[in-house]
Amino acid sequence: MSVHSQIKRLTLRDLQGLCEKQEPIVSLTAYDATQARLMDAAGVDLVLVGDSLGMVVLGYETTVPVTMDDMIYHSRAVARGLRRALLMVDMPFMSYTSVDQALGNAARLMQEGGAQMVKLEGDAQQVAVVAALAHQGVPVCAHLGLRPQSVHKLGGYRVQGREATAARRMVEDAMALQDAGADLLLLECVPSALAAEIRTLARIPVIGIGAGPQCDGQILVVQDLLGMTDHAPRFTKNFLAGQPDIQAALAAYVQAVKSGAFPAPEHSFLA
Repeated sequence: MSVHSQIKRLTLRDLQGLCEKQEPIVSLTAYDATQARLMDAAGVDLVLVGDSLGMVVLGYETTVPVTMDDMIYHSRAVARGLRRALLMVDMPFMSYTSVDQALGNAARLMQEGGAQMVKLEGDAQQVAVVAALAHQGVPVCAHLGLRPQSVHKLGGYRVQGREATAARRMVEDAMALQDAGADLLLLECVPSALAAEIRTLARIPVIGIGAGPQCDGQILVVQDLLGMTDHAPRFTKNFLAGQPDIQAALAAYVQAVKSGAFPAPEHSFLA
């Protein structure tokens, strides 16, 4: 029996189990096999092939130009490097505008890209799509708050849910997507108190990025974690600073999330 065959691949049940034990879920983005191997070795639980690759790998100004073929190419690479972490992959801009389109593209991400879960941005208007995917056995993560694919509609990269009406709507959207069959919620750039409220109400794990410390887990873009971006968001931290190498930086991030040391107050937003 090979060493690889002895490694247990994490599942949704494992992530739910971490929540029940109140052990934070550690997540990172990855875009190639080398990054995936290093993250597995560091103990990352959930790896996302994000459409953020459009900005940090391909050099676009937004995630909008990223295509299904881009996502499948990078997902395949990451899948080759992973042995333990659960693999989640973004559905790119305009790839889930209808139930039929979403089903076809989710099938491609799983069959061609090796995804174990797909992530889509949206609010309660995506309930029908999430329900259809769940009915067909596709694990789904619903992404709320700052939705980079909608940056032109939102008018920039801004904290979402600060106004009472917007906060109430986000809570309602989160519950609707959960009830439709979403298996995870991802909250990006929302006030800590709002994320904590959603997490209290949710029956499924809630992963945060710029959403404060009370989520069930945390995710960062790996280039931000390694200090490779010129204008890193406030909610990130350079974990490579003071470390001898990338592997040590990844291990430091895992330990900081598991211990609750990250995110600190300076990585969070107030209402």
